[in-house]
Amino acid sequence: MSGSGNGNGLESGGERRCRSFDGHTHLFGPGHVGGSFLADARRAWGADYKLEVTPERHWEQYRHGGGAIVLAFNCPGTGVVVPNEYVADYVRQHPGFLYGFASVDPRDPDAPAQLEFAVKELGLVGLKLAPIYQKFYPDRPEYFPLYAKAAELKIPILWHQGTSFVSEGFLDASRPAMLDPIARAFPELKMVIAHLGHPWHGECVSVIRKNPNVYADMSALSPRPWQFYNAMMNVTEYRVAHKVLFGSDYPFFTAEETEAAFRNVNAIVDGTKLPRVPEEDIEAILARDTVGILGLAERRENLRA
Repeated sequence: MSGSGNGNGLESGGERRCRSFDGHTHLFGPGHVGGSFLADARRAWGADYKLEVTPERHWEQYRHGGGAIVLAFNCPGTGVVVPNEYVADYVRQHPGFLYGFASVDPRDPDAPAQLEFAVKELGLVGLKLAPIYQKFYPDRPEYFPLYAKAAELKIPILWHQGTSFVSEGFLDASRPAMLDPIARAFPELKMVIAHLGHPWHGECVSVIRKNPNVYADMSALSPRPWQFYNAMMNVTEYRVAHKVLFGSDYPFFTAEETEAAFRNVNAIVDGTKLPRVPEEDIEAILARDTVGILGLAERRENLRA
């Protein structure tokens, strides 16, 4: 862990910092965001909407935290391309603290070769895929060579399986159950379903429950308290809290905001007879060893060897 604190999560200036490892963060450099993504974002949030996160801004957020995964994003079909090199150059400056995930367009015939280059030459230790943004159906056989390459390289895949505001995206390609055939074909391949597959939380829980190497993260759920509570109750009732990882989806939400909302998830049912998300599950997720579970440090050491 880089930086220094006073042992209680407060920096010298009194600002609280989240010490959890953040398994879901982004960079968006100058010129990386455009197309239908930006147009639809401005339709949703106003004509002045701008999305830009440089390495300097990201580091200011995370230098006192518990470490993070930083994601490339190769989605030319909807107008967002954050290059692998951009992410690799940044995380290389903070080894053992930041871990970069590559992204390739699965529709490219040489996608497996691109992934191999990103891992072996750039030092990235995972793969980010997003069917709704990349406009592909993940269960189709033509994409299985890419998953086979990830399995061969012993790197995890983090999937955006869930809804989005982007009008051109393939919503039906985003359901968590789309990943079940992949998990069965590659049982040793570790995969993470982002955002607990919102709004299909029950479906996501079903996938991670039956497949030993499939996990989920709970990023980007905190601004919807009722949905967040119900998602976590699905996790609780099916006893899969041990397969849920902490993540914020920075810059859309900070790790501090996400941690606070997570610890406050039961506030919505105060004064009712509704069940509560167990406090021990909440604290276990905040303390989860994502690096160890996904084998990120081991993969990095293998690359150096």
